[in-house]
Amino acid sequence: MEQLVRVYNEKDRQTLEWLRRHVGDAAIASAVAQCAGSGKPYLSIVCRRLGVRAPAFSVPRRQTSSPVAEYSLATIRGILAARTASAKLVAVR
Repeated sequence: MEQLVRVYNEKDRQTLEWLRRHVGDAAIASAVAQCAGSGKPYLSIVCRRLGVRAPAFSVPRRQTSSPVAEYSLATIRGILAARTASAKLVAVR
């Protein structure tokens, strides 16, 4: 079914599995066919077409940060610190 709809993350996968259990593949395929546009529809649009509301699935958060995230945060902190320092200099003059 992932070939019919947009599935970007784990929450989307859980929603699609829930839909498959509750309405079936045939109903999902029919709802996708009713959607306008040439691309894959979002799951939220398919749910609306089917008249259902998917439950709120919780996706476990990553407990460890990635090196890329740490580097990005350090860069942001450096930029903010530099701006704060230059603003203080301007205020003193």
